[in-house]
Amino acid sequence: MATSGGTTPFTQLLKPVHDRVRGWIIDTVATHDKFGIDYDAPVGDRGLFGPDSVTWKIHADFPGMMAGGIAALMLQTLHPRALAGVWDHSRFREDPLGRLRNTTTFVAATSYAPTADAERLIGIVDRMHARVVGETPEGEPYDARDPELLTWVHCTEMAMFLEGYKRYRRADLPAGAEDAYFDETRCIAEKLGARNVPASRAEMTEYFAAVQPQLRFDERSRATLAVLEAMELPVPVAGVSRRTFLGAGAALLPEWARAHIGRSRRERLVDRAAAAALGRVAPMIRASMSEGVAMRSARRCGAGREALVFD
Repeated sequence: MATSGGTTPFTQLLKPVHDRVRGWIIDTVATHDKFGIDYDAPVGDRGLFGPDSVTWKIHADFPGMMAGGIAALMLQTLHPRALAGVWDHSRFREDPLGRLRNTTTFVAATSYAPTADAERLIGIVDRMHARVVGETPEGEPYDARDPELLTWVHCTEMAMFLEGYKRYRRADLPAGAEDAYFDETRCIAEKLGARNVPASRAEMTEYFAAVQPQLRFDERSRATLAVLEAMELPVPVAGVSRRTFLGAGAALLPEWARAHIGRSRRERLVDRAAAAALGRVAPMIRASMSEGVAMRSARRCGAGREALVFD
């Protein structure tokens, strides 16, 4: 029997659990600097995408986004110039959780924030990129504003976010949804200065095939993955939680990336087990995060939960 607000006695019973899980997740991924973003106003502002977009649906699924984000970080270790910028100019090795929080904030804002706030966050990141210049250990110059590097980072993130959704939410997306997703989200990379950004599944596949000769897995790559493996999380049973999300992320990597990284047979078995574990707890995580910024943004636009799901 339903109660007021569409809840049931069972969901009311689970509410304390959901609240606690939500608290743990927010403590892990949310930055303490809110950047002045109000996801509830102005009413009617659709942001960069809006409730009729594929992007809102893909990015609303927290388990898939978290695993996809981890997979994207793993992929990014393979590009020497992109990794050099992180190595030389970020506190990732000392504060990997801070980097995760900043990325989460940027993705949330560009996905759901009102237009002015999304544009403002893009401007902040662009100004940060202006300071990220240098040389790789081999003497090759890098610049975070390089359109090629911007395209690489964008593609790793969007490709893995989509794979995370398909693996941990649903694989049978409506016809054309994948193409629409890549076409929609390329605007973020282009606003930062990226060029020739893939606008379809076929173009994304072609892009990764073309970029592979530039990639390598070296000592810096290994050290970066070691930082992820040792990252402290402010949650109960932190080691298990970390291992689950890292493995669930690694399970999303394309075969060519696993080969580059040298993922062993044992590691792949662990990754599959972690992916299965995340699949089992994903409904609880999803329910705990159901009233986050995505839902607030839907309400801002006069939409309901249907704007955040395909079914």
